[in-house]
Amino acid sequence: ANATALAVGIGLQNAPEGLAVAVALIAEGYSRPQAFFIAAATAIVEPVGGFLGVGAVALAAPLLPWALAFAAGAMIYVISHEIIPETHSRGFQKEATAGLTVGLVLMMFLDVALG
Repeated sequence: ANATALAVGIGLQNAPEGLAVAVALIAEGYSRPQAFFIAAATAIVEPVGGFLGVGAVALAAPLLPWALAFAAGAMIYVISHEIIPETHSRGFQKEATAGLTVGLVLMMFLDVALG
């Protein structure tokens, strides 16, 4: 079911992407058939990238908790050393604190609700 949803999502994303490539090529003077085939060729890379991604995830799965913990720590650092002081220096202490609190509560709710 997850693979089907992912395939449908990729397919839906490919249609406007291919159209954008084809329209740009037609604007540059390519014929419609040439633009179609070039746009279709740009989509060939995605399955290859998908298989490489599956391989990378399989290899990196044991490192994922450590990588996510590092990313969370980096975000906490950025918020505590950059964003909060910046908001407090411009007189938006109450709004910044309220936004931080609402964001934290929302993320905790989503974490519990989605498991």
